[in-house]
Amino acid sequence: MTMPIDDKSVRDRLLKLKRELEDLSEISQEARATVTLDQQSVGRLSRMDALQGQAMAQASERQRRVTIQRIEAALKRLEEGDYGVCVECGEEIAEKRLEADLAAAFCIRCAS
Repeated sequence: MTMPIDDKSVRDRLLKLKRELEDLSEISQEARATVTLDQQSVGRLSRMDALQGQAMAQASERQRRVTIQRIEAALKRLEEGDYGVCVECGEEIAEKRLEADLAAAFCIRCAS
């Protein structure tokens, strides 16, 4: 038997996580900016390092955006009363799975 979901607690935790990700996104904005290739002030290796850093920051941002979308979908399921139910098979998602990933949309069987 599963314990009832505390909607307010889950919503608060999801919103907090979303805010943290949005804050990280704002902080890393400069790292994702276009790298200027000024050969007079920066050597070739430094430019390569800057381009690699930019690519890594952009990849991190893409992952943050995906996570934010998952959080928003979880908040919508929470509003609609479908939170904790697998969107694929309709079975309950295990409590431990939801603890590990508040935005989980699939039960372990459907996720694998």
